[in-house]
Amino acid sequence: MARVMRKVALLALPRVIAMDFSIAAHVLGGHPGFALHVAGRAGDAGPEDGVRIVPTHGLDAVDAADVVVVPGFGDPHVPPPDAYLEVIGRAARRGATLVGICTGTFAVAASGAADGRKVTAHWRYTEQLRELYPRTTVVEDVLYVEDGNLLTSAGAGAGIDVCLHLIRTTFGAGAELEVGRELISQPTRPGQQPQYVDVLSPPRADLAETRTWAMQRLQEPLSVDRLARHAAMSRRTFIRRFGEETGMPPARWLTLQRVLVARRLLETSDWSVERIAAASGMGTAANFRISFRRETGSLPSDYRRKHGVPADAKN
Repeated sequence: MARVMRKVALLALPRVIAMDFSIAAHVLGGHPGFALHVAGRAGDAGPEDGVRIVPTHGLDAVDAADVVVVPGFGDPHVPPPDAYLEVIGRAARRGATLVGICTGTFAVAASGAADGRKVTAHWRYTEQLRELYPRTTVVEDVLYVEDGNLLTSAGAGAGIDVCLHLIRTTFGAGAELEVGRELISQPTRPGQQPQYVDVLSPPRADLAETRTWAMQRLQEPLSVDRLARHAAMSRRTFIRRFGEETGMPPARWLTLQRVLVARRLLETSDWSVERIAAASGMGTAANFRISFRRETGSLPSDYRRKHGVPADAKN
């Protein structure tokens, strides 16, 4: 069964930040399900950061794109030219997926596409974003925010996360893991993970062995106390250390790992909901449906229809 190609227009804005641009180009452009077009006007993009970016297509390519990516650009107080804002606005109105990376969110907001929507940006710019565009709802200290067809992220690292999230929601968890391996990157961090942790707390990997141990036993009951015993720590110390390493509480991390296992099984197997619920450690089928919908926005049956391997492809 042939995969439907989805067109991505990556905007070569004036004053575009090369790193933000290259992250989207590499992550999305490297996936076979996306056809990447660099859209802009000749001579607009560069040489910001000492790099000149040459568009492959004019701005009219944005009108035919399924996904429009707006990378960060210098001095977000000065919006891009109206021609760029107009194509962003048209894309939003026709229902294309918009992705704003870092200060790219300012261009999305300037186009009017973020009015009444939840958005985020790098923590250095969230207050400015709120002041300049009061019709938006700015969510602080998160990696990325998804509000309908609008995705916005913090800085460069979060740009990778939001691009991987887009791959996962479009093509499934298996596709995300494949791209992640190519990038030597972990699976997408949850959008609500903090942008940074206390800078006085040194980076740790003390609990990597315990996380691996837990991932091999997700179908079992795993309480915080059981994890703490495996790590040979008190409950309080374990919770603190776990938060320093992952940016989230242990129970939240376990839920996300179980949802990822369930996604893979829905994509690649014909197992019943009851069997997947047990294998992923999500309990009864009823609890599985509730938890899966809360985390993904879809029921397991709907997710399988969208992302599962067709029956004729399994033979």
